Amino acid sequence: MRPYSLYQEIFEQPDRLQALIHNQRQAACAIAEAIQARDIRYVFLTARGSSDNAGRYANYLWGAHNRYPIALATPSLFTYYKSPPSLRSALVVGVSQSGFSPDIISVLNEGREQGCLTLAITNAPDSPLTERADLVFDIQAGEEQAVAATKSYTAQLAAIAMLSVALAPDPARWAELEKVPRWVAQALEQDESIVHMAQRYRYMDQCVVLGRGFNYATAFEWALKLKELTYIIAEPYSSADFQHGPIAMVEGGFPVLAVAPRGQVFPSMSGMLTTLREGHQVELVVISDDELILGLAQSPIPLTSGIPEWLTPIVNIVLAQLFTCHLALAKGYDPDQPRGLNKITRTH
Repeated sequence: MRPYSLYQEIFEQPDRLQALIHNQRQAACAIAEAIQARDIRYVFLTARGSSDNAGRYANYLWGAHNRYPIALATPSLFTYYKSPPSLRSALVVGVSQSGFSPDIISVLNEGREQGCLTLAITNAPDSPLTERADLVFDIQAGEEQAVAATKSYTAQLAAIAMLSVALAPDPARWAELEKVPRWVAQALEQDESIVHMAQRYRYMDQCVVLGRGFNYATAFEWALKLKELTYIIAEPYSSADFQHGPIAMVEGGFPVLAVAPRGQVFPSMSGMLTTLREGHQVELVVISDDELILGLAQSPIPLTSGIPEWLTPIVNIVLAQLFTCHLALAKGYDPDQPRGLNKITRTH
């Protein structure tokens, strides 16, 4: 296989995460101090694309571990409708790999005008987005050559996790976070087995992707990567939402991809996957650290055991990236040149 940029960047992730966690811990603590010095009642977060999925992770993590309500912005209210909501007592956060999306910038602009504290989480510390931010978290992922985000996405997740720990300091959680690069490296050891697994799905043209809790974000990001790189109609759902209607479209052999690590939402995911496999005879691809659930799947992707649930999205998505990259190649597509896409998308 020739050295595709996407494939290379997937394998950069352990080193990039190691450097980020080591180099930016002090920055995370300084940002946390600035946030705690203000009367912040909730977080108003704006993002697009993969960064929007990182925002979904923040929605769960900052809610569960830091007790912050998270509102995900609707940028069209700021750009087209010119009717932004009141942002009193909000921390306004923009998450963007490039820092150039006008609609994300417009939300931070409005936050500043309303006197809010603003934070940019970005891979471009000298971008237009950071000019509107009081605080900047540089994710230090390095230049990303591939159009589809991989290392910048996991770096965003890690930055969000670092801020969570900095806002509620706990040596045990810092220690867990420091193990993430090793867990990601272990995930990448499955590369060869995933190459062969992907061949089974080279004619797949539609699927659903299930995740819940912290990995609700993973379901959305995996589905996005499938759409970007393999042109499959991939629809993401939580296991709960899927049960409220969409499950009706499933029949024997229908492909269901799922992210189901052990944790608080595992019983829900386990019950749904058991129902789908035994009651509907679906085709299952499952990322999990539970042997029984892996045993249900025609294509099991084992996750290293012992990873705390709150950190599993950083590791799970790397396995999903490998699957999607190899599926694109199995279908005869160039993962570095997805049709109709550019690295920087300037939406308004």
